[in-house]
Amino acid sequence: MHPRMKRERKTVENMIGIYCRDHHYIEEGLCFECHELAEYARLRLQNCPFQENKTTCGNCPIHCYKPKMKEKIKNVMRYSGPHMIRHHPLLAIGHMIDGLRKEPGAKKKI
Repeated sequence: MHPRMKRERKTVENMIGIYCRDHHYIEEGLCFECHELAEYARLRLQNCPFQENKTTCGNCPIHCYKPKMKEKIKNVMRYSGPHMIRHHPLLAIGHMIDGLRKEPGAKKKI
């Protein structure tokens, strides 16, 4: 896995962790619902056609999340985004920079 994608995965996992801890009062790990969302996000990132050339999911031309999961991840990101700079400043800065990337062109599959 490309380092860019590893960082993206780590960012999403940490955002879900912050949300779960503050909303579901889990001291360690994730509740079942958040664990399910994290697994879904990992799968979406793994199958992203843009891979290391991708922008943030919110700026992506392809919306690969199912509506229910999209709503959940949007809630997580709305809440966790402002908290990321305090808890994970390097990941937060990387995510902000990724958001400035231009819309990528899809890789051709052979």
